[in-house]
Amino acid sequence: MAILEVKNVGKRFGGLQALGDVNLNVEENTVHAIIGPNGAGKSTLLNCLVGKLIPDTGSVMFDGQSVLGRKPFEINQMGISRVFQTPEIFGDLTVMENMLIPCFAKRDGAFRMHALETIANEQDIVAKAEEMLVDMNMIDKREMHAASMSRGDKRRLEIAMCLAQDPRLLLLDEPTAGMARADTNNTIDLLKRIKDERDITIAIIEHDMHVVFSLAERITVLAQGTPLVEDTPDKIKGHPKVREAYLGETQAA
Repeated sequence: MAILEVKNVGKRFGGLQALGDVNLNVEENTVHAIIGPNGAGKSTLLNCLVGKLIPDTGSVMFDGQSVLGRKPFEINQMGISRVFQTPEIFGDLTVMENMLIPCFAKRDGAFRMHALETIANEQDIVAKAEEMLVDMNMIDKREMHAASMSRGDKRRLEIAMCLAQDPRLLLLDEPTAGMARADTNNTIDLLKRIKDERDITIAIIEHDMHVVFSLAERITVLAQGTPLVEDTPDKIKGHPKVREAYLGETQAA
């Protein structure tokens, strides 16, 4: 059953056709990768899924409800969380303070930064934040300022902040970009564990084919704003159109 349905989505920026008649179904409780060369329309598509852009044509349905016209925080409340290319955390706050924010927002639906000191005294919020940090093997970093962490740890924290809101769909935009190989492999292991342990669907945009083929159960390849092919990883690897448009260049690099 598809939890996310993209039908005939198109998006132009002036004379540039960024997306043209994109159709995509993401099945529930799967990992679905969206790949393609630079300029293929991957990030534009993701921005249409989370309310940062409104497509010119087509529809985007999540669990039977349209996401079009909704603000990003409303889409988040529907059960969609997004991890950006650059980790979006509060660098001047500690790891624990960062975790308190989504835990509070999940309970009360709003957050004001000046209330952080008060929130830190609410036992249920603190307990939830500590539980998430333990689960992500970050409890020993709870007092560390987020800005001082490695990129891999920042990414782990951002994923933890998303998961604290109990999303049904986790969207990952280049989650391993700029990481050392060890951090990349740790992120792969983390995402596998999340998929196995939680009732969650993951859609990932990624250039690193090691990451894609380690995680994805289904892959959609975009080229020049339109889907080129969609299939299982094994069939994608050997597809002649894919090798010509993208994978052949990657493997030769």
